[in-house]
Amino acid sequence: VQLQASGGGSVQAGGSLRLSCEVSGRTSSNGAMGWIRQAPGKERESVAAINWSGGRLFYADSVKGRFTISRDNSRNTVYLQMNSLKPEDTGVYYCAARINRVVVLPAPDSYTYWGQGTQVTVSS
Repeated sequence: VQLQASGGGSVQAGGSLRLSCEVSGRTSSNGAMGWIRQAPGKERESVAAINWSGGRLFYADSVKGRFTISRDNSRNTVYLQMNSLKPEDTGVYYCAARINRVVVLPAPDSYTYWGQGTQVTVSS
């Protein structure tokens, strides 16, 4: 399984970015995808997650109401729409995949496969 993330960049506070993560080599219809970020000097933080089937979405409290995770199963792609960005959203954003479905926002170390990360910088 390989993950290719894209869409990062630099924006001013209040702006928007959309991240994409294309998955190749996926053979199961089960499992889940997530976005995890890491700010400089801080530990990785789960931001959002979505199962490949079903309608439940999972978010960290810090991004609820501002970020939206979605998927396109036909394209094996997961997206993270980020609105009303804040300077504290700055960091490297990773997409990740796991074999099992999720029922709560999973911890970063529960993911098996990781993309290469994309930088998001929000200036005040």
